[in-house]
Amino acid sequence: MTHHKLKITPEYFEEVVLGNKTFELRFNDRNYQRGDTFDLMEWNSSEFTNHSVSGEITYIFDDSKFGLDSGYCVFCFKLKNINL
Repeated sequence: MTHHKLKITPEYFEEVVLGNKTFELRFNDRNYQRGDTFDLMEWNSSEFTNHSVSGEITYIFDDSKFGLDSGYCVFCFKLKNINL
């Protein structure tokens, strides 16, 4: 199990906090796996805002035959903590 620290822009971060966005589309250069944990840290194009959420990856989709570019994945998650 791996812990990932990831940037997220304010418009997407807000949707995560509201519970509307429960997935991430990412280049899979980190070999994301079900059960991995993460911090999504809000990044406003020049610095971190000190707002973050943490969670656990619950599902990985990485099948290019359904339109996903090779090397990319979508991971679904459940939140564990919100730090505003």
